[in-house]
Amino acid sequence: MNQNKLEAILNLFEGKEIRSIWDKEKEDYYFSVVDVISMLTESPRPRKYWNDLKTKLDNEGNQLSSKLGQLKLKSQKDGKSYLTDVLDIKGILRLIESVPSPKAEPFKLWLANLGSEKIDEVFDPEIAIKRAINYYRKKGYSDKWIEAKLKDILKQNKLTDL
Repeated sequence: MNQNKLEAILNLFEGKEIRSIWDKEKEDYYFSVVDVISMLTESPRPRKYWNDLKTKLDNEGNQLSSKLGQLKLKSQKDGKSYLTDVLDIKGILRLIESVPSPKAEPFKLWLANLGSEKIDEVFDPEIAIKRAINYYRKKGYSDKWIEAKLKDILKQNKLTDL
């Protein structure tokens, strides 16, 4: 992935993070619902907004809440991991349709880019490695540290493949 594409994704929503996790078994991303709500609404209380919206959707017979899962994601406030409401990409797209926001279309494009990148990585794993290297560099890690980290990952994979 080229650097401009990576920067566009990282800066799309004014540098705010949307916590996500990749489920290898299901081959799908899961996103924090509260983070998405926060991004779309800029509400000072995104959890309250989500709880009210969830109740409204349930009352309307919307099946979105049945698609909800909970995964442990690291809190942006204290760095600890907590169970967090998450939705897969399809669920997030349905959520976006339920939230009136001018940011909905750019968010859909962001999700489409994530899916496209994952597909690219399936066909060319070197893309994933380069992405990881660029990610660690952006976080301020030295090339020496990055090299050691990649070697550790390779060693771990060799040990678990036995």
